[in-house]
Amino acid sequence: MFEALFQTFEEPETGVALTARLSAFREELTRRNLTGFVVPRADQQQNEYVAPSEERLAWLTGFTGSAGMAIVLAREAAVFVDGRYTLQAGKQVDTRVWSVQPLVDPPPEAWLAQHLSPGDRLGFDPWLHTTAAAEKLAAACARAGAELVAVEGNPVDVVWTERPLAPVAPVSLHGKQFAGEIEADKLKRIEAEIAKLNADALVLSDSHAVAWTFNIRGADVAHTPLPMSYALVPKSGRPTLFIDHRKLSNSVRDHLEQTADIVEPGAMTPKLVELSKSGASIALDSATAADALTRLIISSGGKPIRGSDPIALLKAVKNATEIAGTKAAHRRDAIALARFLAFVDREAPSGSLTEIDAVEALETFRRDTGALKDVSFPTISGTGPNGAIVHYRVTRKSNRRIAPGDLLLIDSGAQYEDGTTDVTRTIAIGEPTPEMCDRFTRVLRGHIAIARALFPDGTSGAQLDTLARQYLWQAGVDFEHGTGHGVGSYLSVHEGPARISKLGTTPLKRGMILSNEPGYYKTDAFGIRIENLELVVAAEVAGAEKPVNAFETLTLAPIDRRLVDLNMLSGDELSWLNQYHERVRHAVRGQVDDATRTWLDAATAPLSL
Repeated sequence: MFEALFQTFEEPETGVALTARLSAFREELTRRNLTGFVVPRADQQQNEYVAPSEERLAWLTGFTGSAGMAIVLAREAAVFVDGRYTLQAGKQVDTRVWSVQPLVDPPPEAWLAQHLSPGDRLGFDPWLHTTAAAEKLAAACARAGAELVAVEGNPVDVVWTERPLAPVAPVSLHGKQFAGEIEADKLKRIEAEIAKLNADALVLSDSHAVAWTFNIRGADVAHTPLPMSYALVPKSGRPTLFIDHRKLSNSVRDHLEQTADIVEPGAMTPKLVELSKSGASIALDSATAADALTRLIISSGGKPIRGSDPIALLKAVKNATEIAGTKAAHRRDAIALARFLAFVDREAPSGSLTEIDAVEALETFRRDTGALKDVSFPTISGTGPNGAIVHYRVTRKSNRRIAPGDLLLIDSGAQYEDGTTDVTRTIAIGEPTPEMCDRFTRVLRGHIAIARALFPDGTSGAQLDTLARQYLWQAGVDFEHGTGHGVGSYLSVHEGPARISKLGTTPLKRGMILSNEPGYYKTDAFGIRIENLELVVAAEVAGAEKPVNAFETLTLAPIDRRLVDLNMLSGDELSWLNQYHERVRHAVRGQVDDATRTWLDAATAPLSL
């Protein structure tokens, strides 16, 4: 009945093949006179989703999460993951040969300081690490009396004999009807930012920045419409776009050449060398620029200026056209979500559905809109204990039947040409337990606290993060992920620089779109998360002495009323929930079939204390 086109459910490779790869890799390190090597989960631009040719960490270790690192020494090897992936890594890697270690606290450098010996030579690929990351590794080596060695040619690629080719997906133009601003106007704003940096030029080392600046999209990585590319923007004059010509049709090339010089990626190194020889100051994005670029500029006589990419903030603040587009995308998505939630309520109690069935059904309902370009990330469909794995990805082996008494956590999103969506709902299958309702209601209260927040201009995400956790903290529990991330406009579903988290230091600005997704996870039992996307807007506050902001909720999907403990809600919180459901009902009711409409009326009916 249903079919998923944009994601697969195959189990990662395990066993003998991975053991043989580790042995072959160690032999290659010995041949290069290296004691060890660092394998990040990264491509040259630090993208969250990478092309198959860049999945070195997964190929070597079996771990398929979107963040992590491996360090291989002669007799020891470790995989480092953050709190989202601890359970997943423990299941995917062979713990007889790999130890699973924290990625953040303590960091990998602490492990290195304990396991390196004087005289050791630890290798790294300078194209896969930022300069800041390389400096941390170098400091850890120095503390142990070891040496960090930048290598040419990644040793993983030598032993990965069947490594896929780099992608060359066609590039498309993202017209003004979606972007709201032409390239020339964006470049004028970028040039003004370059002047503020006292730089002669800015390297666009992030393909998201390139895509936004030149109003192009591609398909070089899954789920994010990226054309892998670089650009060099001078403080005045024509920029240069470095991109594989095979990706460009004649019409796309003609359009781009009105604004920029178009050359092959291999021309970037000589271009930077030439510019650096004149002593130029060249701005680099410290979050995405490879250490190899810093080394190249310095060795050629230039001056690298490392800092935040100014385009990241320009891109994060959506213009009126982008805001209108994302609202249209969410209204469209709401129809698919209502059909899906009605389907689950109808079919799941019989025990006939699996996690994969849920993924395929939701993708099918989104395809039925006629506008779906891709899912914005692999759908998380976890029931029972699988729901407690924060970034669980169902495979045919792990696929679990959805049974009465379970909670189904489904986190999904869509890429439409006018906007990107991301939404999580937790669904009760049958009768939930009092514990489930308690935890769900605490998560809901934190979600509502963010949605209703009023905050002065200049407030950061870190200052709001506590609002989402307060009711969980009162019960002595928490969640090990951020409360919210930025979202792009038909770009990455996880976009910086702003976020709502303990580490979110960027001030929230009007026009930014962020997620609001507190959760709770009981290991081996169930998971809960409620996620909507929020638009930062101006708020009218009588007597305010400074500008005040608020959130406008974009996502339109019912929140499961069966999991709400009304005795725990305040009157204001209940009013918010009822008003939200009234919005959902008004937006969706006239767009769905009779059966879904009947379900929707019940799912959004007002609750009372």
